[in-house]
Amino acid sequence: MSDTPRTNFIRQIIDADLASAKHERVRTRFPPEPNGCLHIGHAKSIVLNFGIAEDYAGTCNLRFDDTNPHKENLEFVESIKADVRWLGYDWQDRLYFASDYFEQLYGFAVELIEQGLAYVCDLSADDTRARRGTLTEPGQDSPYRERSVEENLDLFRRMRAGEFPDGARTLRAKIDMASPNINLRDPVLYRIRHGVIHHQTGNAWCLYPTYDYTHPISDALEGITHSLCTLEFEDHRPLYDWCVDHVSVPSKPRQIEFSRLNLEYTVMSKRLLTQLVEEGIVTGWDDPRMPTISGLRRRGCTPGAIREFCARIGVTKADNLVEMGLLESTIREDLDREAPRAMAVLRPLKIVLTNLPADAPTAVPVANHPKREDMGNRSVPFGAEIFIDGDDFAEEPPKGFKRLVPGGEVRLRNAYVIRCDEVIKDAAGAVAELRCSVDPDTLGRNPEGRKVKGVIHWVDAATGVPATVRLYDRLFTVPQPGSGGRDFRVDLNPESLCVLSGCIIEPALAAAEPGWRCQFEREGYFVVDPDSVPGAPVFNRTVTLRDTWEKRQAAG
Repeated sequence: MSDTPRTNFIRQIIDADLASAKHERVRTRFPPEPNGCLHIGHAKSIVLNFGIAEDYAGTCNLRFDDTNPHKENLEFVESIKADVRWLGYDWQDRLYFASDYFEQLYGFAVELIEQGLAYVCDLSADDTRARRGTLTEPGQDSPYRERSVEENLDLFRRMRAGEFPDGARTLRAKIDMASPNINLRDPVLYRIRHGVIHHQTGNAWCLYPTYDYTHPISDALEGITHSLCTLEFEDHRPLYDWCVDHVSVPSKPRQIEFSRLNLEYTVMSKRLLTQLVEEGIVTGWDDPRMPTISGLRRRGCTPGAIREFCARIGVTKADNLVEMGLLESTIREDLDREAPRAMAVLRPLKIVLTNLPADAPTAVPVANHPKREDMGNRSVPFGAEIFIDGDDFAEEPPKGFKRLVPGGEVRLRNAYVIRCDEVIKDAAGAVAELRCSVDPDTLGRNPEGRKVKGVIHWVDAATGVPATVRLYDRLFTVPQPGSGGRDFRVDLNPESLCVLSGCIIEPALAAAEPGWRCQFEREGYFVVDPDSVPGAPVFNRTVTLRDTWEKRQAAG
């Protein structure tokens, strides 16, 4: 994988701006709202904004658009900072909050009032919406639209002073109630919010600016050259330009829209993600089934894989639905190169080797990676009693089964060829144990002419360590949850998490630290979960060895 930049229409615009000397230096920003954790759609914006700044020797600011404090908190601020750092980006000393500019924003609003371009409106929120009009019908002027500059200034100062209750008055831009763009029909610039403790300004303000007013002015104050945002803000661009054109800001940023990331088998709406968390459908924002950056990190994804995925999907103006398989394959490719191999038995079935030679080794050498000599070898304990996975044995094998059957042979990975001689069952008739014999001439090698179709993994019974393994899968069963207007929860996958206790792993894995990744041979890629404690390791499945989702869905 490579972080080499791919060209796109935004880079072409920047190239032209630099060539014409419109800008001396590129300045971008990533402007999250601290009302939830970031998801992979935000990762696309992070990679784009910080990546462009790096490639053009410019700067990228991290700015929190914190204009809605009743939904925001410091926990989200800190989680967002951690996510950006984890993805490999550094804003250095350029950490800002929109609330840093509250006094300046208020001053610019006064400028608009003094120019006759803003007025205090007494309509309720419902009445304002009712007068807004439709896509085919113009809106109706507010009865307060023609208040004098003096009256508007007086009322606006009193709004700031806290004289009026929530919803009693707003400050609106005076633009055009007949505009075909509804966003220009006298949009609200300020609203009253009492009783809210802002995480940055405390109770200093009861008057808060709207996002559409705050964002362009914050960009202009920071000298942003290219304000990159997703396509849903395309219709807001005229208002963005109107704001910076009519107040005395020091620069005129250019807003450029690109397609947002829509990913199969998940939801990207922060409202729906919040619902999943608050209703306990998932265990939290960092649940490994969530599309959040913290969830992907806990699941074992690497920042390099996320950056590569964002590069592969590209930056376009057209909305599209990205296959989940592309994300999974990108993660799989990254881990295939970097993750050491290990053996773990998820559904243990005991085997007794009845004729193990007295001089058999007590451990066998195993490569840590089949393609990476630099990762070295390890010594894996081996004895007369081992565990294999129960799925690797069948009394009545289906067609094409190439593992262990009564009277059949398989090779134990890096050890002997064994033959199943006897099946021991419990009182209920279930297979409890296998008695097998080894071919002593096959330790770690294939004698000439000897053909064994199956190779299976194993763990030594005497030294193996019990572990819990969580098999995570896609959170939803359909590519577009909730499509057609149905409740998105109807499409939840009841098998998105399977917890296996009593798994057996190599003893060397018992001390693995949270965040350590490996491939369990023949099972998939796994990571040690933060829930792990000494002596009780917990592993999360990051991704399977190959994409089997569509086949499993077709099979029911």
